[in-house]
Amino acid sequence: MSHAVVKATEQQMRTIKARYSRSLIEPPPQGALFQAKVDQCTITGYKSGKVLFQGKNAEEEAAKAKGPRQTEKKTKPADVGKHSYAPPKTIAEMNVIGSDETGTGDYFGPITVAACYIETDEIKNIEALGVRDSKTLTDTRIKTIAPDIVNRCTYSLMTLHNTKYNQLQESGMNQGQMKAMLHQQAINNVHAKLQSEQTEAEAVLIDQFVKPETYFTYLRKSGGLQIPDIPLYFATKAEAMHPAVACASIIARYAFIQEIDQLSVHYGITLPKGAGPPVDKAANEFIRLYGTDTLKSVTKWHFNNTNKALN
Repeated sequence: MSHAVVKATEQQMRTIKARYSRSLIEPPPQGALFQAKVDQCTITGYKSGKVLFQGKNAEEEAAKAKGPRQTEKKTKPADVGKHSYAPPKTIAEMNVIGSDETGTGDYFGPITVAACYIETDEIKNIEALGVRDSKTLTDTRIKTIAPDIVNRCTYSLMTLHNTKYNQLQESGMNQGQMKAMLHQQAINNVHAKLQSEQTEAEAVLIDQFVKPETYFTYLRKSGGLQIPDIPLYFATKAEAMHPAVACASIIARYAFIQEIDQLSVHYGITLPKGAGPPVDKAANEFIRLYGTDTLKSVTKWHFNNTNKALN
């Protein structure tokens, strides 16, 4: 599916809406001024001043609305070559589904992945909370702002607990493949929620952990999770590019912190984050109290910390 975006003033927006007055869909999606559907093209005018054209005739309809020199072509990434997955310079102005994960380098606790979509009207409120990459925020700060973020966005949280993680790892699945599955499922969940609310994201932005080609290979190996028919972008440090990714990062970290805290309370021993010397010490103490089988149920068993603790 092809995509094109036109930036419009209020007057131009009214003109474009009038052009499709006989093809309007009521009510329009949340966050949109209007939506219309014509032959092989859906046109959505957003409050942000952008008009999104989607479908086979997207470029043709966009050219009619504004003129070809003022349109920004957005073709589905798989159609436009090797470097098509890099986000455009205008990514910060787009309504995107962002995704990020945490817990991948931690011996104790699960992997948590979140995908998040923020309405344009909520972005300023989100940014006022001091949203940025969760790795730069203290646990206390994350616990403070995460509940507010959750209430202001559409999100999906995926948690891969250690028992299932170890089963997948022992079956031959690497961590990258697990993360790809979790990211895509979270993204699909948010996309489905938006569709049920008659809202359409302009793109997906994933905080990159593997090359895009490898990401899609992992999905195929996992049974071929469906990918929404909107542009899909990858970037390292994506949380600095768009608040949706930063919010996903915080939601994922918040969930991970809660899991670690609950495990610590349940077993009566503080479980450190990461995989350094304090973790080795805690793992050794855990084995003394509960044995190796129970330790395996709360850790990523293939980490080097296991051998250190057992020895």
